[in-house]
Order: sequence, then structure tokens, then C-alpha cells
Amino acid sequence: MDSRCSSSADSRVPGVYGARSSTPLQARVDSYEEEKKKCISDVRRTFCLFVTFDLLFVTLLWIIELNVNGGLPQQLNQEVVHYNYHRSFLDIFLLAVFRFAVLILAYAVCRLRHWWAVAITTSVSCAFLIVKVILSKLLSQGAFGYLLPIVSFVLAWIETWLLDFKVLPQELDDENRYRFMPDAAAAERAPLISQGPMSDGQFYSPPESVADTDEDPDDKQGLL
Repeated sequence: MDSRCSSSADSRVPGVYGARSSTPLQARVDSYEEEKKKCISDVRRTFCLFVTFDLLFVTLLWIIELNVNGGLPQQLNQEVVHYNYHRSFLDIFLLAVFRFAVLILAYAVCRLRHWWAVAITTSVSCAFLIVKVILSKLLSQGAFGYLLPIVSFVLAWIETWLLDFKVLPQELDDENRYRFMPDAAAAERAPLISQGPMSDGQFYSPPESVADTDEDPDDKQGLL
């Protein structure tokens, strides 16, 4: 009997039932809060990995170009010490370093939520590469004269596309979804709160009828 009463009383308590019913929603809220406590979100981490890939890929192509054209030490001396704007690929490598430094500082360290940093890196990269291809003599130096400028140009635009169409919109959607989660939880708990447990004042005995009051107490005792 006691166990039945306790179970029925627990089922009538809105706090217990509301906590059980809102457990999935609360779990989603907790998971989003844990995600916000991370250094960066998953989609932003993917963007930073691609920025690192940009630097490493351009560096690899530049090292291969140095080895193909006569050996690494000799070509490093020629392209770094005796730098020539019309024939050297060093500036394309430094352009990749510039993109990596600005984007990692803006979107990984400072966690910027605007597109101006990637707009600057892409604009500078495109302007420099177009001018270099027009004025320099890279196209006469074989396949790498075509490959390095094109790869650097394409990677810069992919970074812009990733940030503008993937990173920022997804983070904004996650923030808006989290903003409406407390309202949804309150809406789920509102009917349960309105249907609270019955108070002691709701339990009352009916008033005595008029017929009972007219009877003589002695007659009642005689009947007993």
C-alpha cells in the first residue's frame, strides 16, 4: 500500500515528471554547452586543417621544384640569397605562409566570426599571383611555372568558400538552435506545472444535509 501511494504521489509531482520528460532536450543543451567549451567547433577545426594543408602542399611543391631544377642547396641559394622576382618561386611560398599566419591567428586563436580576414588573404593572394604571372617568366620554367600559381590561387578561393558557406553559417545555426532550446523546454514544462498536485483545500467533506440536521439526536441513538 505504501509503495503504491508513493509511486502515485511521485507521478503527480510535476517536478519529477517534468525532469524525466525534458531529459532528451536537456541532454542536447548540455551537449551544445560542452561543445561551446571546446577551443573551436568541429567545422572551424576542419577549416584550420585545410589552411594547414594549404601551407604544407605549397611547401611540398616548392621543395620538389627545387630538387628538380638542380638540387636543394643550390636552388635555395639561388632563389633565397639571389632572389629574382621574375624567376623565383620563393614569394609564392611566402604567400602561403602569409595566408596560414593570418587565418590561423584570426579563426583559431582569436576565433573571429567574420569573413574580413579570409577576404584580405584571398584578395592579396589573387592580386599578387595575377601580377606575378603577367610580369614574371614563370611560364617558361616548365610545369611548376604553371602548377604553383594555379594551386595557390585555387586553395585561396577554397578557403574563402569553406569559411563563408560552411563555417560561419553552421556556427550561426547552432547558436540559434541553442537560443531556442530553453524556450522549448519551458513550453514542455508549462502544462505539467499547471496540472500541479491537488492542494489540501481541494479535499473537503460535503456539508451536512438539511434532513440530517432536523433529526433529533435522541432518535439517532435509538436507531443505533
